[in-house]
Amino acid sequence: MTFSRSGLVAVSLAALFASGCSTSRFSSMDDQQPAPLQPAPAGTVSGSQLPPPAAPGTTDPSQFPTAPAGTQVASLPPDGSAPAGATDLTAASVAGVWNASVSGQSCKVATPQTKFGAGYRAGPLHCPAPIDGIKSWNVAGKQLTLYDENGGTLARLYSSGGSKFDGQTSTGLPISLTR
Repeated sequence: MTFSRSGLVAVSLAALFASGCSTSRFSSMDDQQPAPLQPAPAGTVSGSQLPPPAAPGTTDPSQFPTAPAGTQVASLPPDGSAPAGATDLTAASVAGVWNASVSGQSCKVATPQTKFGAGYRAGPLHCPAPIDGIKSWNVAGKQLTLYDENGGTLARLYSSGGSKFDGQTSTGLPISLTR
């Protein structure tokens, strides 16, 4: 009796598949049932009317939380100049991933050295408003500026020494970046 090579391979594969279907390796798992899940607590849901949206490009500072008591952020001079002790910045000194704190809420901001517009691309990671809108950043002298998608300034920060920046958003909220 002669078998062709392809016929022998087909019979071997069929036998292999048939033996795999009859394995008892998983039969012990068929008898076990997972414990039932506890139902989620039921609560009440309340609703209220939201205020009308602001016109594009405008923000009302009263919509955002104020800094919690005890928040330590370096105060900026009222004329917008750099605070005493601020150091000159380079793009390389800012590039990386930062832990951001905005009015006591934490998130991360990525500042790669990828050219974008007049500066570099930026990526907020789970940040509260208005910092969730950061699209780019740039340095000029002692100042780090964070921009929105239209090139509008979202925040200005200055080095507070080491790997820390302090400043405020365009709406007046305190912001700090640390590594």
